[in-house]
Amino acid sequence: MTWTSAFGKGSGWLLQKIVNGLALTRISPNALTFIGLVINIIAACFFGFARSYNANRMFFYAGLIIIGAGVFDMVDGRVARKTNQVSVFGAFFDSVMDRYSDVAIFFGLLIYYARGNRLFYVGLVAFVMTACVMVSYTRARAEALIGTCKVGFMERPERIVCVILGALCNRWGVMAPALWVLALFATLTVIHRIRYTYLETERRKLIAQAK
Repeated sequence: MTWTSAFGKGSGWLLQKIVNGLALTRISPNALTFIGLVINIIAACFFGFARSYNANRMFFYAGLIIIGAGVFDMVDGRVARKTNQVSVFGAFFDSVMDRYSDVAIFFGLLIYYARGNRLFYVGLVAFVMTACVMVSYTRARAEALIGTCKVGFMERPERIVCVILGALCNRWGVMAPALWVLALFATLTVIHRIRYTYLETERRKLIAQAK
């Protein structure tokens, strides 16, 4: 067994123990989802209240907090299945709270750069925030038309990992490259989904005309 597989197995075991413990409390999965949002808002506050003299420390704390929020993001669905509380509304609520969490984190970064008069990065963060929302929107809108649209690389887990790496390694100037990576790949993902949806709708049109 390699160390990566051992780590994955150990992480899965720990996650399952957390799920089992939460299932015993009969807590609502929607409550776990909302707690994750609150934790992400706290992380956003650390970004927003950071100053040039303490930014590395504040960003590091924010990164750790986002990791904590990610635990709730990983367990809410598992708890729902474990306690037989899976619902259509639960999936909808989880998706909505995820969008709010994403916007909160980027809004915190936007405030940080605005307070430091770094207007270029204010614009960059605003662009990244818009692109990330559009990644989710294009999938949701496409799936209302063609059933499934999971193409593209920059899904939410990849976006969160990118922000976490930028926050934890900010003392080495990683946050700025992380934002550029997000801007590039989120935009490419949106374009990919638009193209995929166009091709799929055209394919279905041709099939309908051939009948």
